[in-house]
Amino acid sequence: MDHVIYTAMSAANGALNRQAVTAGNLANSSTTGFRAQLSAFRAVPVEGDTLQTRTLVVESTPGHDATPGPVMRTGRSLDVAMPQDGWLAVMLPDGTEAYTRNGAIESDSQGTLSVTGRPLMGEGGPLVAPPQANLTIAPDGTVSALGAGDDPSAVTPVGRLKMVSAPMNALRHGDDGLFYPANGNPLARADGLRLEAESLEGSNVSPVKAMTEMIASSRGFEMNMKVIRTADENDQKANQLLSVS
Repeated sequence: MDHVIYTAMSAANGALNRQAVTAGNLANSSTTGFRAQLSAFRAVPVEGDTLQTRTLVVESTPGHDATPGPVMRTGRSLDVAMPQDGWLAVMLPDGTEAYTRNGAIESDSQGTLSVTGRPLMGEGGPLVAPPQANLTIAPDGTVSALGAGDDPSAVTPVGRLKMVSAPMNALRHGDDGLFYPANGNPLARADGLRLEAESLEGSNVSPVKAMTEMIASSRGFEMNMKVIRTADENDQKANQLLSVS
């Protein structure tokens, strides 16, 4: 019965890890631009001096659900929704780049534009606008500023967002929620991208589906634990019969 216990144990462990992935997706069901992480199982034969029937269950996260989230109109001038495979570039503390689909842009007292506290990249470096100016973003990513009290016709371009294009499977997902180039080199600007101004892309996680997956994972874990208990009881009964004989 040892192979039954071994297989059920690995399946129970996989169910726990899948539960963790699903819980993370559910926690980000309201996170702007979030893409659900996928979880998968596969059977792997145990290599070594053993029978061919020995297998274990291995869980993995092969990627993310590339389905776009719903685009919501906010009316806020610094909110942008990216097109499919489009990303905003942000600067990390070490000077390297990472990428996000979160288009909730903020401007601090110094005029530095950022997303979740990370400077937003423009042409040649972080994008900085005049402090306290009224900012607007065009579909091509051009940021324009209008100072307080200025004539409406005096709108001045101050920079352009660095937008890149890459399929999700070509990027690596970091623990900080940002995406990184698989080869470590920064991605080139994609000039043909068009964003949707005054809008945000919501998370593509369905809370109902995520809750259903959590229930299924929990039941799968319970089923495998029951298999382990049953196999252990059968082993004990077999040992008792052998001791009597």
